[in-house]
Amino acid sequence: MKKYSIEKSEKEWKDQLTTDEFLILRKKATERPFTGEYNLHFEKGNYHCKACNAILFESGNKFESGCGWPSFDQAVEGAIEYVRDTSHGMIRTETLCANCGSHLGHVFNDGPKETTGQRYCINSLSIGFDPEKEQ
Repeated sequence: MKKYSIEKSEKEWKDQLTTDEFLILRKKATERPFTGEYNLHFEKGNYHCKACNAILFESGNKFESGCGWPSFDQAVEGAIEYVRDTSHGMIRTETLCANCGSHLGHVFNDGPKETTGQRYCINSLSIGFDPEKEQ
């Protein structure tokens, strides 16, 4: 089993996270589409892992895909671990926080062609947001 910079017991994760956050981040559940706090959120700043606070995405890489979940065309370099996912009769690429191994969502090759062509489809409950500070 892979070792992460941050490792906690299941009880520690349950104590830290809400029930829904725990189900998504640690048990690979998915929130319902069009219900997440960050689906139509476009402020400037950074999105971080809700479990360990590692920065995952920058707001400049967020776009409206119409899929019902927050979508990004690029992650912060080294922030994401990619795992082949064959659940539900599909072949997909699961995205995990590279720092703590928490489930974030999936990445697909149907994003904006003028940028990376990728669409990181991320659960709102798996991320938090840090607004850009005024200078």
